[in-house]
Parts: sequence; structure tokens; C-alpha cells
Amino acid sequence: MTDQISLGMPQLPAPAYPAEVRARLTEDAQSIVDRYPDSRSALLPMLHLVQSEEGHVTRTGMAFCAETLGLTTAEVTAVATFYTMYRRRPSGDYQVGVCTNTLCAVMGGDAIFEELKEHLGVGNEGTTEDGKVTLEHIECNAACDFAPVVMVNWEFFDNQTPESAKRMVDDLRAGRTVEPTRGAPLCTFKETARILAGFPDERPGAVEATGGAGPASLVGLRLAKGDRTAHRIVHPRAETSGQEGE
Repeated sequence: MTDQISLGMPQLPAPAYPAEVRARLTEDAQSIVDRYPDSRSALLPMLHLVQSEEGHVTRTGMAFCAETLGLTTAEVTAVATFYTMYRRRPSGDYQVGVCTNTLCAVMGGDAIFEELKEHLGVGNEGTTEDGKVTLEHIECNAACDFAPVVMVNWEFFDNQTPESAKRMVDDLRAGRTVEPTRGAPLCTFKETARILAGFPDERPGAVEATGGAGPASLVGLRLAKGDRTAHRIVHPRAETSGQEGE
């Protein structure tokens, strides 16, 4: 007899936003759509907008995006599931990402990640019971000069150690002020999502704050511009002492 595959019950339509939420999001969404000659180009910032409402991209949020932009829910889902910056389930107020790419890993990133998992009692992409912190390993953030790097809601915390990273997450969970090494002051993940949707960051001094490149990158820039006075970072093979076989 041919095996039968149970497909289960069909999924019910996503619930709609409450009227007051929908009215507010519709106004914000229109300001996003107006930036583009083709409305479908607004999908990425629109997903950040709905993520700023609930802290992750829900079926309701994707249905809202589809309806607003004249897309199918399948088209919206394909984008929302492709990019890791869109969360598909509830997550913490602070997304703590530990870089585990090669340089950060060998400089201590792997150790930081393992100790934070044990310290917080969560695995990769796990959220603490108080809903404050979601931990994840992340790909290169182009900050190798400052390895190992931890990011919180995409703000840099440079030259970290397991001890400093544990103090940082403890402070976040306790509600104490935590200052990034570089860049704008820290805000919640929902607030970050709204900024990524393209809305102004109105916090005093946030726009002026910035994070520059590290010394190794600047040496490369000076060499590219013809400055030959910069110190070498790695000596050419011919200048090393001793010869093979000696």
C-alpha cells in the first residue's frame, strides 16, 4: 500500500494588527515607500519597520508588508527568511553577537562564545529567561583590528575577553548603562530596527558618534597613499632570521 503523508491542518491566516497599530505603521510605511521609484524596493526597510513593532518579524508583519507593497506573502517570506538580520521568533532586548570568524576566533572569540553560553545558560540564538539577552555567533564585522569583537544591537565592543563580555551581559540584564567602544550609544533591539528602517535617530549625540578604523587598517591606507614611513605589520619572508634546514 502506498505510504500516506499527513500534511496536517492548513495554517490559519495571520491575525491583523490592532487598528491603532495598523494606522501608525501604515503612515510610517508610506514614508518608506515614498523613497523608492518602485514600491517593492521598500521591502527591506519595511521588514525592519515591522520588526521594530514586535521585536521579530511575525506572520502578521509579513502579511502587512505584502499587502502594502502589492507582493505575495511567499515573496515577503522568501526575503525575511534569507537575511539573518530579521528575527523569526521572539528575542531579547539586546542581541549579543560574538564574532567567531577566523581572526576573532583565534584571538579569543571562540572562548568568549563558549563562556557566554555557559554563563547565560543558553545556546546559539538562545534568549535568557528574563528576555533581556539573545546570544549568537556572527560572521565577520570588518573590525579585525579590534579582535576579538562582540556586538550588541550592531554596536561595537572591541578587544573583549571572556571576563569583560560576562560583565557586559550582566550589566545589560541588570539595567545598568553599557557604553559601546565606538559608535552611537546603545539602544534596544526594537529601537535599532526602527533606525535601520530609515527613521532618524533623535537621541542627543547619536548621529555625531562614530567608530573609526583601527591602526592596522590605517597603516594599509597610508601605504596605499604612498606613505613609506609606516612600520611594517608583517616582515617579508626574506627578512626573517635563519634559513630552512639550519
